[in-house]
Amino acid sequence: MDIAVLLLSMCFFFAIGMPIAYALALASLVGALWIDLPVGAVMQQFASGVGKVSMLTIPFFVLAGAIMAEGGMARRLVDFAAVVVGFTRMRGGLSQVNILATTIMSGISGSSVADTSAIGSVMIPQMAAKGYPRVFATNVTISASLQAIIIPPSHNSVIYSLATGGVVSITSLFLAGVIPGLLLGFSLMLLCLFYAYRDKHPKGVPVPIRQAVRMLGDAVWGIVTLVIVLGGILTGVFTPIEAGAVACVWAFFVTMFVYRDYKWSELPLLVYRTLQTVAMVLTLVATASCFGYVAALMQMPAKMTEFFVAISSNKYVLLMWLNIMLLILGTALDLAPLLLICTPILLPVVKSFGIDPVHFGIVMLLNLGIGLLTPPVGTTLFVGCAIGKVSVDEVMRGIWPFYYVMFTVLMIVTYIPWLSLALPRAFGF
Repeated sequence: MDIAVLLLSMCFFFAIGMPIAYALALASLVGALWIDLPVGAVMQQFASGVGKVSMLTIPFFVLAGAIMAEGGMARRLVDFAAVVVGFTRMRGGLSQVNILATTIMSGISGSSVADTSAIGSVMIPQMAAKGYPRVFATNVTISASLQAIIIPPSHNSVIYSLATGGVVSITSLFLAGVIPGLLLGFSLMLLCLFYAYRDKHPKGVPVPIRQAVRMLGDAVWGIVTLVIVLGGILTGVFTPIEAGAVACVWAFFVTMFVYRDYKWSELPLLVYRTLQTVAMVLTLVATASCFGYVAALMQMPAKMTEFFVAISSNKYVLLMWLNIMLLILGTALDLAPLLLICTPILLPVVKSFGIDPVHFGIVMLLNLGIGLLTPPVGTTLFVGCAIGKVSVDEVMRGIWPFYYVMFTVLMIVTYIPWLSLALPRAFGF
């Protein structure tokens, strides 16, 4: 009965259109009052939920990603990808450029929406001008942006780490996302290659040597960001928090003093938008921390474990059911709130079945990331449609082959844990 009161009150507040953070906060208060928990204990949890030093990772990487996404780096990464793909002269070269540029951008921005906005605004008009259907160009862009959910420095990996209460380190999650992210990008490239030959998409055009050298020189400044973030963390030069701070300084330097495409007068507005994003995320973290605290007192994780054990004691069957559940939930709520709500509840379940929390984190991120491309709450889907100037209905009619690829990669990553755990174990995490 206690759990029913908590969940039903949360669903009621969602149903009347209340913002997610407020719905979680009020549901936590209702649950606390139901079990005679002092309201002060809930408020204390609200403060401690965002009082961790590791929380600083989020604002640093959000700001660094915003500067790089808006400061001309995306266009230069597209140029770099065009040089690489152009030499192959493969059919459908621009779709390959789109995916490769998004892969690199994912390792810089850490955000699916930012990747779709930055790369899509450059690539979708180019692809349309060369004869690619706008719907196809939009689907390539939004599907490739799913890589940003798991490739470091993914903001959502940080949120999952925080939701585990520090059980899973940010560094191990960053490393765990590399191979699955690259696998997804490679799989999408194969799909686009199939369409290129079937529909006779135009071939890639080699870039003249002199122009290629200039493009590569411009793009190196952005690619160095990957070296700074991952290289610094792996060599122990700095922590993920310090990596985010260094990335901010580097992004500012490259954008304002090397590329010089961004106006100084636009910086305050960029910082303001970043603060809005960070405030939203931190408020969600705080309220979800309260919700998780009350749920733990009601023994919800233990009861969820009993429920799944009653269904099956086979961890592979459990993973199947969790995939189905998370895919459905991902269509109804945004990614960050679901990470914060579900992780404290499901983590004890998967640990009791012997599933590595790092591996489960990548599986969870992939599941919920697919939800970003699915109505009715598909944030990345809506951004892509706006940039591509196509309707959601048109995109949904053409996106199914991309869904099949994403689901296939999800299944591979789910049932081959080595893909997620190889790099963390190789580096001793």
